[in-house]
Amino acid sequence: MSAGAPGAPEVSPHALDRDELLAARPLDRDKLFTARLHAARVRPYLATALFALHVVESRRVPTMAVDRYWRCYVSPAFVDRMPVEELAGVWVHEVSHLLRDHHGRSDRVARERGLTGPGERLRMNIAADCEINDDVYGEGLARPEGAVRPSTLMLHDGELMEDYLRQFRLGPRTQDLAWLDCGSGADGLERDWDMGADGAHGLSAQERDAVRFRVAQGIKGRPGSASRGWQRWAEEAFHPPQPWRELLGAAVRSAASGAGAGEDYTYGRPSRRSASVPGAVLPSLRRRPPRVCVVIDTSGSVSDTELGSALLEVAAISRAVGGRRDLVSVVPCDAAAGGVHRLCRAEGIPLVGGGGTDLRAGFARALRTRPRPDVVVALTDGQTPWPSERPPCRTVVGLFPRQGSTGSSDEDDPEYVPDSPPAWARVVDIG
Repeated sequence: MSAGAPGAPEVSPHALDRDELLAARPLDRDKLFTARLHAARVRPYLATALFALHVVESRRVPTMAVDRYWRCYVSPAFVDRMPVEELAGVWVHEVSHLLRDHHGRSDRVARERGLTGPGERLRMNIAADCEINDDVYGEGLARPEGAVRPSTLMLHDGELMEDYLRQFRLGPRTQDLAWLDCGSGADGLERDWDMGADGAHGLSAQERDAVRFRVAQGIKGRPGSASRGWQRWAEEAFHPPQPWRELLGAAVRSAASGAGAGEDYTYGRPSRRSASVPGAVLPSLRRRPPRVCVVIDTSGSVSDTELGSALLEVAAISRAVGGRRDLVSVVPCDAAAGGVHRLCRAEGIPLVGGGGTDLRAGFARALRTRPRPDVVVALTDGQTPWPSERPPCRTVVGLFPRQGSTGSSDEDDPEYVPDSPPAWARVVDIG
């Protein structure tokens, strides 16, 4: 029976096929919010963050994406085809980008390493996903289909975005990830669908910090229910690292201007002199971040809590030099210096000691390290003799707080007040 014959259904030439019908359907908010509720039930410590996201319907987004102002852009077609359980995993994934400040960290890495263009931002998105996806799923939260994991790129679990970024390039293993786009909240690069700082329903900087703090409170209140990655994040949220980036800024400039510095050439940012040599691309000099040796006071007067804070500062120093863990070494020291430990994982450094304090041995051991450090950072309670001569490199001293009165020279005496660090050291109090 042909179209137009008696009894035959009328077929419009403008009839929509199934895909077009799906594309024209409005966002199924009931399904989307059901998935968010499921995510909050299985990850209750993330509930504050999940409900802080403002949903924006968008057909320009391939799946779900976030911006740095805590707006979540959602594709209606994506919601239609995803099971509720997997959609809950996507909720947790996207909010994880914002809690872990992947947009801010990506911007810093881009500046420090001279990474430009959408291809490099895609690499940052992939690296950020690896940081999240290695331990965020399971225990009631389904892994969405296609979620990239470190094993996808033949990498190890448990590392940070900055570490993963150094270990892979776009190529055969990433060709199936070209669709990946978690938005500017994941890699810092604004999209044409972003509503920007002046758009409606964005969170202010104070509101964003308040959400992070509430989430960190929830994780610290029930540490057994959170993964190791989230526990590490909560520790840093409650004990924000000191501004080592600013403290090391002068050392970076000094190291870059010294003899032998800047000897690394890169074609990633061609030299401006290339314009004067037609047909040739000249490399530019790349400034090398400083090598840093951290001397940690492990004497009996330093508490376990303070040693834990010291390890957090070591991790922060590693990020301050662009995530180059090969440029950071650690020397535990009480009355004598221990061995030099190259930074692999901060929590894996053995901080042994417990006796008296003499950081002169630690400084001497640090300066014997080869290659010699550009900066020495000492983390201590200050109850130590100091080197009589200024070291031949920049020195930063992080002091744990101590209270007491003057008049005693015995370190075991609670009234003992140590000598102040020498004038040649840059001193900052560690809260």
